[in-house]
Amino acid sequence: MTHIYIIRMLAACVCGFLIGFERKNRSKKAGVRTHVVVACGAALIMIISKYGFFDMLSLGDDIKHDPSRVASNIITGIGFLGAGMILVNKRRITGLTTAAGIWTTAGIGMAMGAGTYVV
Repeated sequence: MTHIYIIRMLAACVCGFLIGFERKNRSKKAGVRTHVVVACGAALIMIISKYGFFDMLSLGDDIKHDPSRVASNIITGIGFLGAGMILVNKRRITGLTTAAGIWTTAGIGMAMGAGTYVV
């Protein structure tokens, strides 16, 4: 079963690499490393969210497993990081596309971690 998780992590890293490579070639701030780390981290958190708490379900009927709660917090955290990339200088806004790209890369990493490769 662990080989499936490794494949998911590698797929997320490849997607993050491709996005980061494109951004690096356009001389944007966030490049390969940033996008790979975001995609890989989001995939890891999704894997933990989906499969890391099943042992808790055997403790009783009162315990509910809801992986969407962890996923929603990935989006919140990445949104917070993205907000730090947006700068306003003399009525000129920069970093908006970079922030959106990081947010989308996290979404792609989450999709890979959840095993929804087609999406």
